Amino acid sequence: MHKQKNTAFGSAATAQLRKEHSDEPSFKNLGLDVPILKVLDRLKFHTPTPIQTQAIPDGLKGEDIIGVAQTGTGKTLAFGLPIVQRLIRHGGRGLILLPTRELALQVEEVMHKVAGSFGIRTAIIIGGASMSHQLRDLRKNPHVIIGTPGRIIQHIEEKTIPLSDVSVLVLDEADRMLDMGFAPQIKKILHVIPKDRQTMLFSATMPSEIVKIATEHMKTPTHVEVARQGTTAELVDQEIYIVTRNQKRHLLETLLKQYEGTVLVFSRTKYGAKKICRDVNRMGHKAAEIHSNRSLGQRKEALEGFKRGKYRVLIATDIAARGIDVNDIALVLNYDVPEYAEDYVHRIGRTARAGKAGRAITFIMPSQSDKLRKIEHLIETKLPQTILPEGLPEPEREAPKAQRVRSGTRTTYRANRRGHRR
Repeated sequence: MHKQKNTAFGSAATAQLRKEHSDEPSFKNLGLDVPILKVLDRLKFHTPTPIQTQAIPDGLKGEDIIGVAQTGTGKTLAFGLPIVQRLIRHGGRGLILLPTRELALQVEEVMHKVAGSFGIRTAIIIGGASMSHQLRDLRKNPHVIIGTPGRIIQHIEEKTIPLSDVSVLVLDEADRMLDMGFAPQIKKILHVIPKDRQTMLFSATMPSEIVKIATEHMKTPTHVEVARQGTTAELVDQEIYIVTRNQKRHLLETLLKQYEGTVLVFSRTKYGAKKICRDVNRMGHKAAEIHSNRSLGQRKEALEGFKRGKYRVLIATDIAARGIDVNDIALVLNYDVPEYAEDYVHRIGRTARAGKAGRAITFIMPSQSDKLRKIEHLIETKLPQTILPEGLPEPEREAPKAQRVRSGTRTTYRANRRGHRR
C-alpha cells in the first residue's frame, strides 16, 4: 500500500462529483475519494444503503460510531470504506472483530475486493483454521486484521499478532458477541490496542452491556440507527404453524414440496440440525448442515454449495443466523422457535434481501406460547397462524399440557398450571 497525502484525494474532482449528484443517493455524496469511488463503480456498488449513507460520512471524519441496524443492511461497507480511506491517507492498521467464522469470512471477502485495489493486505484470524497459515499471513504485516475474539486472544497470548498500531477498531454484531460469551475477550483486546483510535460499533440491538462498552471505551460516539430495534425486513411474509413435536417432520416434508427455491432451516441445537439434515436428504432433497460441530472446511463447503445450488436446503443453528449472506433464499423455516426473540429477527433477515420478497415460517409448539408472545412484542406484529394441512399425524399430548384459548381472531395458549408441579 502506498501512503498518499490528503491533497491527492480531497480534489476538485471530488467536489464536482458531489455537486452534480447532491440530490440522489450515491456514494459520490458521502465524502469518499475518487479512486475509491472508481473501485465501487467497478464492483457495481452504485447506491448506498441507509446505514451506509448515515455512517460513512462520520466514519470518514474519524468519529466513533454506534450503528444500530438489522443484519443484511450493508454494514460491511459502512465501516469498511472509512477504514480503507483512512489507511490510504494516514496508514495505521484496522482490526475488525466478529462473532462467527462465517461472518469473518464474508467481511474479509468484501474488504479484500475493495482494499486489494490499493495494495491493502487483509488477514483473517479465526478459530478452526490453520495456525501456521495465520502466522504466515501475520508475518506479511497485514493492514487489516479480521477475526473472532477467541483466536485473536490466542495470538495475543503468543505475541504473534501486531496490534500496537491499530488506529481503527470495529466491533461488528456486538450484541451477538456478548450473547456468545465473548465479553472477557473483547475487554482484553480493548486494553491491548491503543486508546487513541477510532472505534465503530455495530449491533442489531442495544443491551446495557453495549452501552457500558460505549461509555468506557468510546469518545462521544455518534449514534446512527436506520430501523428501530426488532424491525423485520419489509418484504418478508411471516406465518406460524401450531404443531406438536411428532408433526414437525411431516409438516417440513409437506412444505418442501409446496414451496420452490432454496430453503434455510433453523434448528435450536446442533444435534437437531444433524437429524433434520438426515431426514431432509431421505425426503429426496439435497441438504447440508452448518453448526459448531462441523469443521471450518465443512461449513465453508456447505455454505458455498448452498450458494451455488448444489444443496437446495441448508440446516443451521443460530451460530449461523447472522453469517449466511445469500441473496436468493426463498424460504426461512424456523423448525425450532428461537431461544431469544432477537434471534427471530436475525433468522428471517436471511430472506427478502437485495429488494426481493421472501417468506418466513415458524413452527410453534403449544407449550411455547411465551416465546411467541416475546417475538410478537419485539416486532410489534401479530404473526398470522396458518391451518395445518391434512395428512399429518394426530397431535401428541405434551407435558406440561397446553390449552388452546381462542378469543375472537386472537389465538393464545395457556399452560396447565398443574403440569408445572413436581
